[in-house]
Amino acid sequence: MATRKTENNKVEKDGFCYDPRQAVEYLCSADAILAALIEHAGPFAMQIRHMHNPFEALARNIVYQQLHGNAAAAIHGRVLALFGKNRLYPQDILEASEETLRGAGVSGAKLAALKDLAAKTLEGTVPALARLKRMDDEEIIGRLIQVRGVGRWTVEMLLMFRLGRPDVLPVGDYAVRKGFSLVYGLKDLPKPKDLGHYGERWRPFRSVASWYMWRANELPPDVLQTFILKS
Repeated sequence: MATRKTENNKVEKDGFCYDPRQAVEYLCSADAILAALIEHAGPFAMQIRHMHNPFEALARNIVYQQLHGNAAAAIHGRVLALFGKNRLYPQDILEASEETLRGAGVSGAKLAALKDLAAKTLEGTVPALARLKRMDDEEIIGRLIQVRGVGRWTVEMLLMFRLGRPDVLPVGDYAVRKGFSLVYGLKDLPKPKDLGHYGERWRPFRSVASWYMWRANELPPDVLQTFILKS
């Protein structure tokens, strides 16, 4: 596992701002039912996607919203091809005409979101990567949701999968709520407030617990019954 020091002298392992092994050990000691899920779901295998800059990552997220992966990738590829580059830059988006971007398959709503993202990046509302890494989670969320088309969930995914933050619990995520209901034997999806309350016992590694809630949706029913009996 590759290890390096960040600007804040924190240890990063494969892009994580925490030690995944330590996180799993902590969660197993804090929650017996979650420990059983971890045993059945297998090793923690979340990967951090490298981020050159927040603008590029958020632009990709905007393009991918509400689209199948292959269709979104095709549109994203066509947008990149417009500028003959491997990466997107705010100036490119601002200077491109609506007709050009729509011709690449970008919808009207996403076009407006991309233009707003580009403008807010240049004006400093969207921080540079070095600055972003020094900000805490809620500060990042507060800044980035000012961008049109970027909601809390989108920023939470960036925190987890791009910045490798340890303590993110996306209580509005359907699959996380569904996984929780399966593991803890609930008839209905938990309300976000109730999930947040239960998840307090997972601090400071709620990102890892969330990842395992996603994995719970992939387990067969007979395995899930073992958790229901323990809950």
